[in-house]
Amino acid sequence: MLSKNDQVQGLPWQQAQSFPFLRHLEIFSVAVRFLVYLWWDNLVQNYSTKRRHRRAKWLVRQLLKLGPTFIKIGQSLSTRADLLPIEYVQEFSQLQDRVPGFSAEIAILTIETELGKPITDLFEQFESSPLASASLGQVHRAKLFTGEEVVVKVQRPGLQKLFNLDFEVVHQLLRFANWFPSFRKYRLEAIYQEFFGLLFQEIDYINEGKNAERFRENFQDYPQIKAPIVYWEYTTRKILTLEYLPGIKVDDRTALEANGVNLDEVIKLGICSYLKQLLLDGFFQSDPHPGNMAVNLNGDLIFYDFGTMAEVKPVAKDQMIKTFFAVLKKDTDEVVETLVYMGLIEPISDLSSVRRIVRFLLDNFRDKPVDIRAFEQISEEVYLMFKQQPFRLPAQMTFIIKSLTTLDGIARALDPQYNLLAASQPFIQSLTVSDGNRKTLVMTLARQTANLIRNTFTPGSRTERLILRLEERIEQGDLRFRVRSLENERLLKRIYLGVKTLINACLMGFSVLAAIGLLPTPYRELAIIPFSLAGLFGLFFLRSAISLLIQERLDRLAEK
Repeated sequence: MLSKNDQVQGLPWQQAQSFPFLRHLEIFSVAVRFLVYLWWDNLVQNYSTKRRHRRAKWLVRQLLKLGPTFIKIGQSLSTRADLLPIEYVQEFSQLQDRVPGFSAEIAILTIETELGKPITDLFEQFESSPLASASLGQVHRAKLFTGEEVVVKVQRPGLQKLFNLDFEVVHQLLRFANWFPSFRKYRLEAIYQEFFGLLFQEIDYINEGKNAERFRENFQDYPQIKAPIVYWEYTTRKILTLEYLPGIKVDDRTALEANGVNLDEVIKLGICSYLKQLLLDGFFQSDPHPGNMAVNLNGDLIFYDFGTMAEVKPVAKDQMIKTFFAVLKKDTDEVVETLVYMGLIEPISDLSSVRRIVRFLLDNFRDKPVDIRAFEQISEEVYLMFKQQPFRLPAQMTFIIKSLTTLDGIARALDPQYNLLAASQPFIQSLTVSDGNRKTLVMTLARQTANLIRNTFTPGSRTERLILRLEERIEQGDLRFRVRSLENERLLKRIYLGVKTLINACLMGFSVLAAIGLLPTPYRELAIIPFSLAGLFGLFFLRSAISLLIQERLDRLAEK
């Protein structure tokens, strides 16, 4: 067996446990530098897409240098379009675990330490070169003495201590951010707790093994969905041994076509398996990137990596069922109602602009990719949406959104014109089969399916449904007539911000003049007071000037 003296730490962040103060300093220095960059951009009023991309790329490089914790944070933020500008979302979505693997000697040492035996007594064959490596660990292929081909997942040394240290540092940064009211509305504490809770689960390989077994049980009656068998006698918190299931990466269209795999069937399998995970099982893989899914030569879909599984509460599951079928029916009001119920939209007094945007999306992009240029047709509603900011993502929903958007990207890589309704038909048809344990849920699904069929094949009743909907909204007092001039509102808003900016500039100037006037007098020590006031009014001036600039840009967007 190897000795612990053979273990060598090669990456800077691996020294964090030995020098925690330096780790604090490194993280805070990155945060401060980034805030200074943002402050400078505000000062020079440079909000261009090019500048934001530049800042986002710099931040991605820093996250890679900071190591696994911050790589995972960046990947998680790639789904938060409700929190970040689109330029940052785009750069974070390309963030991959570009971390070099650790040596075979360290991997073997970890295996021997965890399992308590020499590597030669554990495996008949063990490949020293890893099949894959990432920030949290790497995978080696091996063969048991009983003949089974397996893969051994080995955790990178020192992750537990690194996460504990980073956990506290990030918490300190969030506490500082919560001093500012503009950050409090995003409920960063809930997102932080949810993220680190899942992150600590991801480095517990016993938990991952249990997730894999639960996933296999959920799909035991679906032979085209594969998940590896767990070999528990070779598994600990830091070592996970699984059945070797080779396959072609799910988004490798060229290789799939070369091997005669039906791409449409692969898309249907992916869509239907995730609908089952979300709507029936309430237990789903929250990170379905192409590295975690593969297709074998028979066209079966293989799932890997069960460390990032998430659960859906029964209430949320019912609402997702309603939302799914409302999208299929193109029922705008029901989509908005369910999104409000789930907390994705704030129940503001006037949701008419949100309803128009949802109706526009359902009419134009339910069955094809979103084209940003098409939003020029509803520029007024887009303006109101930016102004009201009604969209919010509860912590749990970020993982659902991430899963669905990633899966949609995989499907469009295989077929840019794929149809959601066609791809989900096998799942809808399968609802006729149910068991006693899921009777209530399946009855809900069946009822929604029946409504979908009735709405699809009885177009003559649309007028009747609209009249009933109108009558219901009149009874609820939800019918409003809006008479407003958006152009005048925008003009008054700009005038208000302009006057506010002018007042702050005048107050800043008067304070500077008063301070200068005190300098040649015997009371020059008191000049610090008007100088301080000038600095305060200067901050107010910058804030109002930036708000005025943003308002002008939003107005130009609405006028296009």
